[in-house]
Amino acid sequence: MKYVSPRTLDEAVKAFAAAGSAARILAGGTDLLVQMRSGMVKPGLIVDIKKIVEMTEITETADGGFRVGAAVSGMELAEHARFGKVWPGVLEAVNLIGSKQVQGRASAGGNLCNGSPAGDSVPAMIAAGAIVTAQGPNGRREMPVEKFPVGPGRTNLAPGEILVSFTLPPRPKGSSDAYLRMIPRTEMDIAVVGCGVSLTLKDGICTAARVGLGAVAPTVLLVEAAAKALVGSKLDEAAVNAAASACSAACRPIDDKRGTIVYRTKVAGVLLKRTVAIAAKRAGGK
Repeated sequence: MKYVSPRTLDEAVKAFAAAGSAARILAGGTDLLVQMRSGMVKPGLIVDIKKIVEMTEITETADGGFRVGAAVSGMELAEHARFGKVWPGVLEAVNLIGSKQVQGRASAGGNLCNGSPAGDSVPAMIAAGAIVTAQGPNGRREMPVEKFPVGPGRTNLAPGEILVSFTLPPRPKGSSDAYLRMIPRTEMDIAVVGCGVSLTLKDGICTAARVGLGAVAPTVLLVEAAAKALVGSKLDEAAVNAAASACSAACRPIDDKRGTIVYRTKVAGVLLKRTVAIAAKRAGGK
């Protein structure tokens, strides 16, 4: 096995693409090292991206948004002076990835690249309207984060492409977000259902909304019908119930040891209601 630690993205892409399927990216390593020790993967090449500045920094854009490198750890996001104030839901989702020790290494980029339908950061990123940037042998491209996963363990990355960063848009006044998940234990467990909601309120009316739903389908979902039910309302009981029903209707879960189809479908609607309430409270400045 070979190890390289390039300092530029072009060098990383060149090495990663040349090695083909034998190569693996090392960011935090909280999944890769476990997979290697268990024998699940045996890389011929490890490309360590932690020395590439673009992939390890948090930048506020000129319009008030954020660009977050794919290798930025959850703890770095938590320590940023402004990120958690602007995107509290995204931050709380990222900081549910493992223990405090794991959060010092694990990144939202790695969480997304795993392709798990239950990845905690993904529903919150979808609700945020995040845009993913990837770079490969054929150059750069962008895509909405909801287009990135294509199935359990599979992503939309082309051969030789590396996830570079997430871009989160600027927030209008009266906007905020929230993320909640249901787990059997009190902490450090895999989501049975995860729900991210982002809202904008003006004079008590919801003028914009996005809803992300995890662990209820082969990929994390953008539930447009739920958002549509919220927009134009005062987030009254009827509107929130309609959005909850839309979330339940969007579910295509499986039965497994963590939850049944019936349970997950029910919980999706319940979490939507609770997450909307938190996001609305934050959007109102409370």
